[in-house]
Amino acid sequence: MINPSVGDYLKASVLIEEAVGELRSKIDDAAIIACSGGIDSTVAAVLAHRAVGSLLHCVYVDTGLMRKGETEEVLSMFSDLGIGLKVMDESDRFFHHLSEVIDPEEKRKVIGEQFIRVFEEEKDSCDAKFLVQGTIAPDWIESGGGDREVIKSHHNVGGLPDEMDLQIVEPLREFYKDEVRTIARELGIDSSERQPFPGPGLAVRVLGEVTPERVESCREACSIVESHIEKAADEGSCELPWQYFAALLPVRSVGVHGDTRVHGETVVVRAATSIDGMSARYSPIPHEVLGEISTEITNSLKGQINRVVFDITNKPPGTIEWE
Repeated sequence: MINPSVGDYLKASVLIEEAVGELRSKIDDAAIIACSGGIDSTVAAVLAHRAVGSLLHCVYVDTGLMRKGETEEVLSMFSDLGIGLKVMDESDRFFHHLSEVIDPEEKRKVIGEQFIRVFEEEKDSCDAKFLVQGTIAPDWIESGGGDREVIKSHHNVGGLPDEMDLQIVEPLREFYKDEVRTIARELGIDSSERQPFPGPGLAVRVLGEVTPERVESCREACSIVESHIEKAADEGSCELPWQYFAALLPVRSVGVHGDTRVHGETVVVRAATSIDGMSARYSPIPHEVLGEISTEITNSLKGQINRVVFDITNKPPGTIEWE
């Protein structure tokens, strides 16, 4: 992990001051911000709160696609930051609209639109005019901004509907992930070192159909991967990757549990090292750690998962997430 220099912090202080000033000039009425708990939206929320105070309404949408314990962690973090947070359980809505959606681009666009529709409905409760987002440079670059080829549509850029009732404000639009982390450290945000988590959540880690049952399998597998890799890093067995998780593949194979034949799905373990997310190298994980991960996943999800593989692809040619 790269240690920020004194110069980084001085630069961050200037960037914070400029961002707060720009937000004050743009937001003259009530605003909503979608707070996922990730570093980008959290930094955007803290900056906007400093700029406009009570005009800002922070909303956390539980899509049903979050990691294990995510909602509780986000609530605790915003409480520590002294910022009020409204939690909305919209899991039924998102699963309904994702039903039978297989294509990853379509998933991202469906999720992006439903986020906007939730906020448009919520804006009436606070008469909001603006929607603040934690969009950063890789989001719009990979979504095809600036006449670039679309790699994947980020839900907060390429996933936005053509028509919407809120004005978008993006204070981090020109920043890269490493710069946002430096700003987060300067702001005293505990999640500054938190590993990235995609805005569409586990929907893009569940390849194929997104059902509550398949998402739950992926959620449990992700939790197992995180706990084992973090333990190994704490013990000095490996370096903590920039990002590490499990994805659920719609690939079934024959397996055996006890004396019973099963036809379960496949989990892939992904670990990658990067600075800004624009390129990455796979992170070597000791075989014994991978073996422990495989054993716990197949035992915990007996009958559902019977094969675990490890992804050793760099970015490019692969992306960090599988969708």
